[in-house]
Amino acid sequence: MEKQERIDELKQLMERNRQMGGPERITAQHALGRLTARERIVKLFDPGTFKETWLLLQALTPDREGTITHINKVSGSGKIDGRTVIVNADDATARTAGYRPANQPPRGTYSRLYPEMNHPVIHLADGGDARTFLNSADRLPDPIPTRAFTGLRRVPHVTAVMGDVYGAAALEVTTADFVVQVKGTSFAISDPRLLDRPLAPETSLEELGGWKVHSEVTGQVDAIAENEEQALQIIREFLSYLPENCDKETPLIPNSDPRDRILDKLMTIIPDKANRVYDMHQVIKQIVDDGRFFPVKGNFGKTLITCLARMNGRPVGFIANQTLINAGAAGPDECDKAADFIILCDTFNIPLVFLADTPGFLVGRPAEQKRIPTKIIAWMQAIAFSTVPKMCIIIRKAYGMGISNMCGTNCGPDYIAALTTAEISFMSPEAAANVVYLRRIESAPDPKAERAQLIRQMERESSPFPAAHAGLLDDVLDPRDTRKYIIDCLETLRSHKGDFIGEHRLQGWPTGF
Repeated sequence: MEKQERIDELKQLMERNRQMGGPERITAQHALGRLTARERIVKLFDPGTFKETWLLLQALTPDREGTITHINKVSGSGKIDGRTVIVNADDATARTAGYRPANQPPRGTYSRLYPEMNHPVIHLADGGDARTFLNSADRLPDPIPTRAFTGLRRVPHVTAVMGDVYGAAALEVTTADFVVQVKGTSFAISDPRLLDRPLAPETSLEELGGWKVHSEVTGQVDAIAENEEQALQIIREFLSYLPENCDKETPLIPNSDPRDRILDKLMTIIPDKANRVYDMHQVIKQIVDDGRFFPVKGNFGKTLITCLARMNGRPVGFIANQTLINAGAAGPDECDKAADFIILCDTFNIPLVFLADTPGFLVGRPAEQKRIPTKIIAWMQAIAFSTVPKMCIIIRKAYGMGISNMCGTNCGPDYIAALTTAEISFMSPEAAANVVYLRRIESAPDPKAERAQLIRQMERESSPFPAAHAGLLDDVLDPRDTRKYIIDCLETLRSHKGDFIGEHRLQGWPTGF
């Protein structure tokens, strides 16, 4: 064969595969309000930086029309904000997007399979796993390789659910460090076409695996996007907080927000009385650079806030109690949420700041039925195994066991401080007075006045100063100095903790508990 003939054949093959499933299938994809895999990649990467691989890879069997087609993945690498990222985008137009040749997952689909990888991996998921089997080889299971479970997290692995995803493809979604789901999509272990209709006669795609289910109930989704463009922007923003791999420090993004900015607004945001609620998001907004933060699992376990932000240009992970809901008492979902976030931050060298205002844990039958004792301990184990710098700032209430899970004194914080607004005790002053002085109150000539006087006494004893006198706190802070204090402590820690690059003891933890 002439050299030119081979070159022409190569060009024809490449051009045919770039056409994906052809004009009709592309039109059908657009009719669903969805972009094609290639269109998504163009919007994801810095212009002109995408370099495709595996373009000549073909499916082992024909499609329904009897045609041998390109594998349903568009794979390669490109740049996001100048940094190299690997992408695997499901091509829903080629054939069922969960399909791939046996034992040939595109490199990087499961980031744990390749310990030598040094760049983040993005999976743009679109398509189920149900397909028409054409021969016995096609009937063999196509599972996630065991090595994907035993390997350690090395690079950030992000998945965007951009279509309806079922079966093994849905399992692959859950292996990611961060998942964003586009509204109107669904992911579930079973394709609804395979459900026993008499058992589930009215199950909709939304009820089975829609965004509300996964962002509010299961916690398997970390962020929600109104559309595909927003999902791609969320991915770009999330990766801006993370290093390229676990061996590198997080990126520095300089800003003009003064490190010693005085937080006057905290004096009005934090109520004078401990039984009054406030929005902890507003506290975080005051503390961080330019008031910007990136919520993680914002709709799940809402009594606990987990978010990424920057302090003096460097990424920091915040874990904070939200008093607007259940007075900030964490339940089973919050425990899962906290452990998952600690694993993320510890793996990718992001220091943790805990903002505590907790009355303790959510108690009662529902919490016990969800194994809250086990989940509390899993949260504490995650703190204990983490080696990134950890700080605890007690904003207001620090009652009972709850403060331990907010990285209290017994959980090894590098720094622990309390604002002057803090109350530190085994329970609220009102409840403590009843427990400690019940007989004294009952025998007093005026029980009501006696109880009020004892509550005031317990409030004085619950101030942060006795704890500081006993050496249980490193500092007591004017609330207006909180930002400067955190930045100063982090810079001190950075100088003798090797740029925050930790030991990564949590790299092998499971993706759920």
